[in-house]
Amino acid sequence: MKKFSIFLLLLTVSMLAVRCGDSEEGKELTDEELYEFQGFSMKPYDIPVMIMLPDETANIGASTQPEIIHVEDDFKWELMVGPNFHMIIDDWGSDREMVSSEKKRLAGLNFYKIKYLVDEPDFILYERELKVDGKKGASKSVGVEHKTYHVYGQKVIDGITYVFRSRDDGFEKIIIDLMAKSIKSVKPLKGNS
Repeated sequence: MKKFSIFLLLLTVSMLAVRCGDSEEGKELTDEELYEFQGFSMKPYDIPVMIMLPDETANIGASTQPEIIHVEDDFKWELMVGPNFHMIIDDWGSDREMVSSEKKRLAGLNFYKIKYLVDEPDFILYERELKVDGKKGASKSVGVEHKTYHVYGQKVIDGITYVFRSRDDGFEKIIIDLMAKSIKSVKPLKGNS
């Protein structure tokens, strides 16, 4: 009986250790998390992926038909769903360090405070706040608080690194949270899907 109890204890501890090792990074989004989204194939625009985009039920002013702006043979796509969802997709070829390069760039912006809300090797979601400095002796009300939210993720599809990001001006948190789900939903298309 003692050996069986020790076995159960070791089994429980090992299961807990494995469970604690689960990361958000590899976690797939559930149907429940994507209930306000619909699948959209980027294959007609030369990116062999399926991405989930907010639909009209997301309550962000999203239209039912996504719009893509892309100049043929260019390395940049703009993906818009209504007036409030504007994602930029860049083709970076074989460069696999785009997120770390972006973090270095952000660290050099001395006039912003950057707070990472999600910080993963291939994905970041952050708050950017303008540092407001007034003259000595100026009222505390000098300057205006300015916070924006941004998302930046990379996906390697067929050997090509694509960066999915918010526009440079950022968005409100609710829009960025939807973009984050869209980026995390990106899956390569198989065959001629």
